[in-house]
Amino acid sequence: MVPLNNVEGVGLRRAIRGDDVKKLFNLLGDGKIESHQNWKGRFKDNSDKMRTGSIRDVIDVLKNLNSLSKTKNLSFREKRMLDRSKFLVISEISEVIEEPVDSVEGRVEQALERCIVNRAKRAAKAKAEKSKTAKARVAKAKTAKAKVAKVKVAKVKATKSKTAKVKVAKVKVAKVAKAKKSSTGSALRRATARAS
Repeated sequence: MVPLNNVEGVGLRRAIRGDDVKKLFNLLGDGKIESHQNWKGRFKDNSDKMRTGSIRDVIDVLKNLNSLSKTKNLSFREKRMLDRSKFLVISEISEVIEEPVDSVEGRVEQALERCIVNRAKRAAKAKAEKSKTAKARVAKAKTAKAKVAKVKVAKVKATKSKTAKVKVAKVKVAKVAKAKKSSTGSALRRATARAS
């Protein structure tokens, strides 16, 4: 009764294998959630993922909308999409592992709670790393400013040293000139005294 030629076109696929269930629960609880700020973009992306038929895409939608529902009220369409994605995930896992829907639903809820906790941890870690990076930049800037200040101080000291040396040289030149002048004056007086 199923038209096999059109299976891929309508998004029909085989159910996941039993060993994939653990991977799905890990994916449900990993804390990686894509979040869009604007409603239209989020709804379009989620709708596209739901149409693919991939259980991993459906799990992404489930995590995204579940996380969003914890912080704000979802629109009617998004609530329906959240319920639909949860139903698809729970029913497929239930069929594969042959457990009742209620027990699988409880495990999925636990995984979603773990997802929110892991997301909070990731956010805190990213914030701490960002803070470390900012502190490192500030420390680097302070070090650079200190180096510039040292260079300026060294230049000022060198300039003062040169100025002092020039002053000392001027004083020596003045003393020598004065000595010459006074010695020339004494020689002139002597010569004048001799002449008279």
